[in-house]
Amino acid sequence: WYHDSLTRHAAEALLLSNGQDGSYLLRKSNEREDLYSLSVRGKDSVKHFHIEHTGTSFKFGFNEFSSLKELVMHFANQPLIGSETGTLIVLKHPYPRKVEEPSIYESVRVHTAMQTGRTENDLVPNAPSLGTKEGYLIKQGKIVKNWKTRWFTLHRNELKYFKDQTATEPIRALDLTECSAVQFDYSQERVNCFCLVFPLRTYYLCAKTGIEADEWIKILRWKLVRCCVALRGSTPWA
Repeated sequence: WYHDSLTRHAAEALLLSNGQDGSYLLRKSNEREDLYSLSVRGKDSVKHFHIEHTGTSFKFGFNEFSSLKELVMHFANQPLIGSETGTLIVLKHPYPRKVEEPSIYESVRVHTAMQTGRTENDLVPNAPSLGTKEGYLIKQGKIVKNWKTRWFTLHRNELKYFKDQTATEPIRALDLTECSAVQFDYSQERVNCFCLVFPLRTYYLCAKTGIEADEWIKILRWKLVRCCVALRGSTPWA
């Protein structure tokens, strides 16, 4: 959960897009060599706290700890200073440094930067939310096995589908923590199909192109891996 050269804006983007209440990471502060920043998500905002490394210990406010592990264990049980809204922040979910964003988002960020003329550092806070996707897919019905076009949105661990892009209420919201597999499917007469396997039902979906189907599969599989990490609730210490 130590992210060496992560910027403040990038930390906020990661925690807000892919984290949850209590998600945290540690990064170098750009203010002083002996300072680190602890970035923690609470509700819908990210708070940043300074940690001073004295050489032999880590100072956080009036507290002093012999290691970062000791600091985290302490604040996993005792809330940090509350935010302006009075929300108590507890260190619950370390955000692992080895989780990488799917490569398809690099092209999205670079393309947007070229269109706007801004640098990537300026772009991070306003970039498309990391780990999200939306678009039309053709879905097979549950009882009547006909195919209908539906608008799909993927955000955090939820895949929703709507009658069309203008609809405000989803037909259904699928919890990806309950999904066991996402894979290409060749059992249908249609091409560019893939399926999502849930305990009570397997959903069959088709994209317009093979590339689009591949993008959906990559991002959905990446989400399943992230779900497993979150459910385990622990990662190796940095």
